Amino acid sequence: METSLPILSLSAAALAGAAAAFPKIQARLALSRAKHRSLTGHSKMSKMVARMVPHYEFDIDAFFCSDGAPKDVAMQRQDGFFRLAGLYQDRYPKGRALTAEVTERISDLQFTETYRVPFQYSRLVREHLGTSAFVQASSGVTVTDVDGNVSYDLTGSYGVNIFGNDFYKECIAEGEKRAQALGPVLGPYHPIIADNVKRLCELSGLDEVSFHMSGTEAVMQAVRLARYHTKRTHLVRFAGSYHGWWGEVQPGVGNPVSPHETYTLADMSEKTLHVLRTRKDIACVLVNPLQALHPNSNAPGDSALVDSSRSSKYDRAAYTEWLKRLREVCTERGIVLIFDEVFVGFRLAAGGAQEYFGVKADMATYGKSLAGGLPIGVVCGRKDLMRRFRDDRPADICFARGTFNSHPYVMTAMDEFLSRLASPNFRSIYNGLDETWNGRAKALNDRLTAAGLPVRVGNISSIWTVYYTEPSRYNWMLQYYLRAEGLALSWVGTGRLIFTLNYTDADFAEVADRFVAASEKMKRDGWWWHKDGLTNKNIKRQILKEMVAVRLGR
Repeated sequence: METSLPILSLSAAALAGAAAAFPKIQARLALSRAKHRSLTGHSKMSKMVARMVPHYEFDIDAFFCSDGAPKDVAMQRQDGFFRLAGLYQDRYPKGRALTAEVTERISDLQFTETYRVPFQYSRLVREHLGTSAFVQASSGVTVTDVDGNVSYDLTGSYGVNIFGNDFYKECIAEGEKRAQALGPVLGPYHPIIADNVKRLCELSGLDEVSFHMSGTEAVMQAVRLARYHTKRTHLVRFAGSYHGWWGEVQPGVGNPVSPHETYTLADMSEKTLHVLRTRKDIACVLVNPLQALHPNSNAPGDSALVDSSRSSKYDRAAYTEWLKRLREVCTERGIVLIFDEVFVGFRLAAGGAQEYFGVKADMATYGKSLAGGLPIGVVCGRKDLMRRFRDDRPADICFARGTFNSHPYVMTAMDEFLSRLASPNFRSIYNGLDETWNGRAKALNDRLTAAGLPVRVGNISSIWTVYYTEPSRYNWMLQYYLRAEGLALSWVGTGRLIFTLNYTDADFAEVADRFVAASEKMKRDGWWWHKDGLTNKNIKRQILKEMVAVRLGR
């Protein structure tokens, strides 16, 4: 009996330890199940995979037949490629020369010029299809480059340009006149800020406002305030979503340091709601409404267009229902729901995504367009969440400040923007907005289908993405045919087409004609040839084989 007592004690201790650990194990398993199965949902794994990818590139012999194309098709592609190269050389001499000159000293350009296409093809593309990074004028829905070429603008200034460049020129010009007497005096406020704050609270339906220098900063402050007031540590973001480039919200590739207080969970998932209901460490949930266009997928760029698996899955009703359920759970658990409207704010509706989807956030962040074309970041929030100090603990504060917050020129340009937005005549631009842009997308898709072209467009209102219906390793070439037809694209190529709301039916018809013409020329040049039975899975397996061969030195 004496010898059995220590054994029983140890057994009891082991059982007690297991019982104590079991809830933690359950919570950890629930968290793992709530992650999206792709690499976008597994930040550590995505970084590990990225480090394993070796560099290699195709020489001119392999460049045109990396998909196993026969010699005649490869020659057809080569002829088309160098025909385009000749056109680019003739059309953009000044712009190409100036871009080459400054790229050595601008790290941003070094990155964007290198990552326009999959890295295996990048060098030859940079050598022969170099683009101009410079434009010198804008008018209506067009921009003019330094060589005098006029193109329809589909860049949308990365989301800034909602109502057209002329609209923002006027906001900036009128704002400059009103701020001129004060000038760049920082610290005290320009009187116009009172009107701006009142309008922002009305538009957002929230109580208080703080100003910042960028959308990224606004999101940083919203998350910081949520943590401060909930006294919890972790934020939740959804797989593939973008909230700026600061560390906490970019836990995967691109961030050299792995955040330890961020959960990346699956969008539109019951398992995610379970995690939110059961964990006690979640301060806030960040929602970028743009993800409705491609839930759980990264922002689409042609540098990642290695096959045709890119898709568009926008379902307004389904995403609205998801946001409503998310709202309920956050309310139930005291989690701060933050809408990051830096990109979509005031594009979908005058009241932003909150109005568009009919869901109230606890905090909302804005940027880009709000300051009439000048840099800005704004946080709007509930009164209890915006306070940066505690009355009963004077040393316990939540600090945030910036030298250029509330800059007089930014504030007066913002007032111009908000004044116009408040006008009933101007508000009419939102009437039937979805119907207009959905109809335009359908009309273009119908034309592409009728022409037998393996390319389609998906959209959330005036924000579009291009996807492809047949497997191919060369879809990224379409961006160069589109530019040759006079369509200005951002560096991500066909991943994001952003139309301004001042596009008339005639303007859009011209863009559609050019889009179809570019697609027809790409097909004529053989880029969409593929073997019978080829699938996206086959393409990825081939790329994997190439990488393994490089690793083994073959």
